[in-house]
Amino acid sequence: MNNRNLTLLTDLYELTMMQGYFYEKDANETVIFDAFYRTNPDGNGFAIAAGLEQVIEYIENLHFEKEDVEYLRSTGLFGEDFLEYLSTFRFTGDIYAIPEGTVVFPREPLVKVIAPIMQAQLVETALLNIINHQSLIATKASRIVHAARGDGVMEFGLRRAQGPDAGIYGARAAMIAGCIGTSNVLCGQMFDVPIKGTHAHSWIMSFPDELTAFRTYAKLYPSACILLVDTYDTLKSGIPHAIQVFQEMRKEGIPLTFYGIRLDSGDLAYLSKEAKKMLDAAGFSDAVISASNDLDETLITSLKNQGATINSWGVGTNLITSKDSPSFGGVYKLAAIMDKSSGKFIPKIKLSENEEKITNPGNKTIYRIYSRESHKIIADLICLVGESYDESHSLLLFDPVATWKKTLLAPGTYTMRELPIQVFKEGRCVYHSPKVMEIREYRQKELNTLWDETKRLVNPHEVHVDLSNELWHMKKQLLESCQIK
Repeated sequence: MNNRNLTLLTDLYELTMMQGYFYEKDANETVIFDAFYRTNPDGNGFAIAAGLEQVIEYIENLHFEKEDVEYLRSTGLFGEDFLEYLSTFRFTGDIYAIPEGTVVFPREPLVKVIAPIMQAQLVETALLNIINHQSLIATKASRIVHAARGDGVMEFGLRRAQGPDAGIYGARAAMIAGCIGTSNVLCGQMFDVPIKGTHAHSWIMSFPDELTAFRTYAKLYPSACILLVDTYDTLKSGIPHAIQVFQEMRKEGIPLTFYGIRLDSGDLAYLSKEAKKMLDAAGFSDAVISASNDLDETLITSLKNQGATINSWGVGTNLITSKDSPSFGGVYKLAAIMDKSSGKFIPKIKLSENEEKITNPGNKTIYRIYSRESHKIIADLICLVGESYDESHSLLLFDPVATWKKTLLAPGTYTMRELPIQVFKEGRCVYHSPKVMEIREYRQKELNTLWDETKRLVNPHEVHVDLSNELWHMKKQLLESCQIK
């Protein structure tokens, strides 16, 4: 992405609004936009933030090429003064964001843009495209990894992804979420993550017989010898031939460092249990039993509950497409406009008949509150920038809708951490993105701060996202001021 100019990866109305600001408003008026989502995908108890590195690359490359301006001129929609402005366009604002790999919850600003209104408006579409996609796939992959209960999960979805970018960046997100490797070689090269794979049925079918195919593969890849056993007959042919090859390798003194079988069809629970018996009886109790075939967290959980002896999972279509929850639902909303005379931000609010669509106004930040004893998350607190807290004092939390629901945290029983970090300052990137495998390690630490009840796949416990008293009162006053008299 860092070699691609994605400036025109935007909705037309972003550009027409920009032109409207250019001619009818102060184009340098500073505003705040928040990018957030309203509901956890898949009914999950949380989401995993992902995609920030690609947002940074997008912002750093944000400019209109000569051919971009010519194309916009050809539409007949834009004036020459505006097109001239676009020819020298650069992002000069500030961006704050929650780091990749962080567990996040609905209504929290994942990204906050503080910039002249034209700049802040332009970046909306691409920013949402990047954050929505990778956060969605990271969350889906996290569910699958959780269902595997410590077994390795490999991302195998490239051929079923909705295009090359979805395959590459979906695999990146899956690695952040805990997958041990991906079949996507370009992703491996771009992000320095492990690449893994076995062979296809066509490999077996291209040889005179299955045994020859297995022997040849074992000769080529003795330290990564996972044999696909269901091309013809899994129990009568595939597994016996695999065992024969493993015996020959052992006899020849070839170390069996990473070896086993893969099941890609049939009754995976039954076949894996039968395979385990056969492998154990032959003295190969440490052999990997891998499975693929339209897996997801629900099927993996079912197979685990049935006593399947599978200990490695290759997951493709349902992961890379987040098949049962295909969109993240992130939105980008105006939160404040700077008053020129005072330099202070005037809060803005969007009303709706749907309570969940009413926005939180103002220049905000987020504090995560942990139990000092367990180090688990108690709640998240959205507050206004500049509010301060003292952990040696008591802290009152309350539900911003059902305000009678309150929790009083005693002094010394909790700790607080501010989540957003500054990514851009006056148009210059001031943040260094960690490597994917480092983000993956951080994501595991983040999961350790969640209660088990929040991580369960069905009816998870909700982590509350509360508003500070000051922010709640600001929102209440704005709502009341907007009511029809």
